[in-house]
Amino acid sequence: MTTSPTTGTPNSATPGTGTPAPRPHSGRFVLLLALGAFALGLDAYVMAGLLPDVAGDLNVTESSAGQMVTVFTLCYALAAPFFATALAGRPAKVVLAVALAVFTLGNALTALAPALPVLLLARALAGIGAGVYSPMAAATAAGLAGPERRGRSLALVMGGMSIGTVVGVPIGVLLAEQVGWRGTLWLITGLGALALAGIAALLPRTEAAPPPPLRERARILTDGRVAGIAFVSLLGGVASLGLYTYLAPVLEDAAHLDQNVWALWAWGAGGVLGSLLVGPLVDRTKRPFTVVGAVLLLVVLAHLALPTAAPAAWALVVPLVVWGAAGWALQVPQQHQLIAAQPRHSAVAVSLNSSAVYLGSAIGSALGGMVLAAGLRPASLPYCTAALAALGLVLHLTVVRRFSRRTVDDGDETGVTTPAAAPRASAARR
Repeated sequence: MTTSPTTGTPNSATPGTGTPAPRPHSGRFVLLLALGAFALGLDAYVMAGLLPDVAGDLNVTESSAGQMVTVFTLCYALAAPFFATALAGRPAKVVLAVALAVFTLGNALTALAPALPVLLLARALAGIGAGVYSPMAAATAAGLAGPERRGRSLALVMGGMSIGTVVGVPIGVLLAEQVGWRGTLWLITGLGALALAGIAALLPRTEAAPPPPLRERARILTDGRVAGIAFVSLLGGVASLGLYTYLAPVLEDAAHLDQNVWALWAWGAGGVLGSLLVGPLVDRTKRPFTVVGAVLLLVVLAHLALPTAAPAAWALVVPLVVWGAAGWALQVPQQHQLIAAQPRHSAVAVSLNSSAVYLGSAIGSALGGMVLAAGLRPASLPYCTAALAALGLVLHLTVVRRFSRRTVDDGDETGVTTPAAAPRASAARR
């Protein structure tokens, strides 16, 4: 790990990134960022479990109340690239604090919402805050750690989100049984406020990078390598998170299971393992491109195995854990590739990936509902999502690889350029 270059510039930023230069003992700052990600993970998924309670309390149908999930997801997806570009040049600490303030305000307003319109507005605010925070937290964690520990730092932030989903969501649902769904929202509000206070008080203030000109921003969002990586992430979100939305009917149809909490725990436990272990793997191998390919292959195999394994509970655990691990592990090497592709504007590039994942989740849920409404058996849905994940793998191995080979030597997929004398040798190795 590298340190700040001089004592006279303790808060110097990595040129052009707007994130802190690598510094010693940065682990505590990354953990602070992971706390905010934990609150985001809890908020993004717990509302689906609270849907019946919210609908009953507000005296609306569940389908109407379900729009709060759609609003949150869409605002998350649309806010990430827009605000990352609009806020370019502001110190990372300021952007993170503002994002958490909006997120916390949105959740507080959700807890107080007297009617559906207010609830939807509140979920929109929470989604905007989450959409701004998540990619900036990832870019900041990577900048704090430096290239040698970038994967571990990204994994800690993603691990915070996955743990928020796996551990926080069941706890939130159980808490709602005791104090109501509004009590769970106050818990999320408190977590957001705690992370906000910690970042405001402890995170180093870094120098702002100059905002990229509009032409440069457009180039980032239309760069072939960045667009290819983001589209693969979108397909991964459609396949993985889209199927998760309908896991209960899939298991009921395939195995006649009406109690599936243990299945959700198995998927979530795999998610925690995958999101925490993939970072050290990327750092050790320095081949994020290869890791993405392996992860997508695991998603395909796990989805194909689900219908066959469903009748036997002991056998079903294996594809559930593998699916959860691979689905959550995908984004760390994807973010790693994006930061390598656009090191000067990593927050903009990573925000596009974040947007793609959540758009994929929304599209997956919508397409899954349409396919089931058209008459497809729920037990056949994993075959459809396996096909989408396979398409993502094909695009990764063709389109993304073609663009990556223009800038990345096969011996080091981190994005570090090789000496000018080496092109012929590297081409031969390919």
